[in-house]
Amino acid sequence: MLGIETSCDETGIGVVRGRTLLSDAVASSVDEHARFGGVVPEVASRAHLEAMAPTIERACGQAGIRLGDLDAIAVTAGPGLVGSLLVGTATAKALALGLGIPLYGVNHLAGHVVVDELEHGPLPDGCIALLVSGGHTSLVLVRGQGTDLHPLGATLDDAAGEAFDKVARLLDLPFPGGPWIDRAAREGAADAIDFPRGLMIGNDAARYPYDFSFSGVKSAVLRWIRKQQSEGAAISVPDVAASFQEAVVDVLTRKAIAACRDHGIDHLVLGGGVAANSRLRALAEERCAEQGIELRIPRPGLCTDNGAMIAALGAKLVSNGMPPSGLGFPTTSTLALSTVVSDEPAPSGVSSSQ
Repeated sequence: MLGIETSCDETGIGVVRGRTLLSDAVASSVDEHARFGGVVPEVASRAHLEAMAPTIERACGQAGIRLGDLDAIAVTAGPGLVGSLLVGTATAKALALGLGIPLYGVNHLAGHVVVDELEHGPLPDGCIALLVSGGHTSLVLVRGQGTDLHPLGATLDDAAGEAFDKVARLLDLPFPGGPWIDRAAREGAADAIDFPRGLMIGNDAARYPYDFSFSGVKSAVLRWIRKQQSEGAAISVPDVAASFQEAVVDVLTRKAIAACRDHGIDHLVLGGGVAANSRLRALAEERCAEQGIELRIPRPGLCTDNGAMIAALGAKLVSNGMPPSGLGFPTTSTLALSTVVSDEPAPSGVSSSQ
């Protein structure tokens, strides 16, 4: 199974055989976006066009296969940047048509769940997934070993990764902000500044038990920095980074544990780019151990966007007897989380690479 992932700024191509990862090739355009302080959709789309063929060749070479050896192709149909998605889906449709093999248009977020099987074996029939990235922060009840997803909650404003990027900018740290905040925080004190935890107390917690809000903590960091500057006081970047990071991962882990407990689930899966954050991984391990919950986190390279996760999901769908999508599935930036594999005609106003 060849997997193609182009939802944002990484061109990811992966090859799997069953649950065995044969290759995982990634070409990132992050350096091209850094000078803008964020991902520029048109730049990302053009970078995918340039990287697609060489990255496919590299993935096949690493796997020791030719395109003619493929049994099927899976590609991200959404969610993501629609221009970037179109590059991937157009490529996948052309390859599938030319090779005469089945094609699966799949959900990017479901890939972040199923990729864990490449490291830790089959998922249990019931688990909670915490998906955390620059564009998404969601809690999901997972059934069918990763092929039946039921959203429990999501971010109401900024995603966690987006908040990391914005706070990094406030601290004059490079883009993308997540890894730089993580590094700086290791030299700081997590309790130095008491930043707020969104939707964790009172009526907000009762109304939004599984939802997230990170715009408040981002704004609190901005206000704190401005106050320090107005008073001529020193700003410790490590302390701000550590305190901000602790506020975010505290909320993420508490809500994930609560979802497991409320639904009688004893397995938690972390996925998405922010799942590579060292403090999130450590605190999730600590709290899961306290509650008797088994934690599953892929290695950092499989948490960030990659083609392996799309190939793993495609292989799972084939093994479950799921029919392919065909060539007419739509490419949409807002693919619903509950839609794991797309096989619907493109509605009016939705882009399609056909």
